[in-house]
Amino acid sequence: MPADRQQPLSTTRALYVISVAAELAGVHPQTLRIYERKGLLDPARTIGGSRRYSDADIAQLQRIQDLTNAGVNLEGVRRLLRLEAELAATREELARVRAEALEAVERTHRHYRRDLVPLRAERLPARWRD
Repeated sequence: MPADRQQPLSTTRALYVISVAAELAGVHPQTLRIYERKGLLDPARTIGGSRRYSDADIAQLQRIQDLTNAGVNLEGVRRLLRLEAELAATREELARVRAEALEAVERTHRHYRRDLVPLRAERLPARWRD
């Protein structure tokens, strides 16, 4: 998952050592090392260099397992994960742009409402009344 995407601290805080992460994901610890070498995972590191995995990393591991169990090879998994991340980023950008556009329309409508001047019916020509 790209580092520029903001997630709640509870999902990104690296808490688990490799053996616990492997057990939670249902894989061997060596599998996690392979996934890291292939660029599928990027666990945090302690000052001493030990890997630490977050809940987001565990979810990523489970997604990798789902894909590999479905017959996708690791290169395919890497590409799918990248595309999924791009799609999520695009959806977030689209939601942001839609919200900005909606605000711009509302701002324009508020501006138009200020320009409207109420007229008394008696001042209108007869043909314009009801």
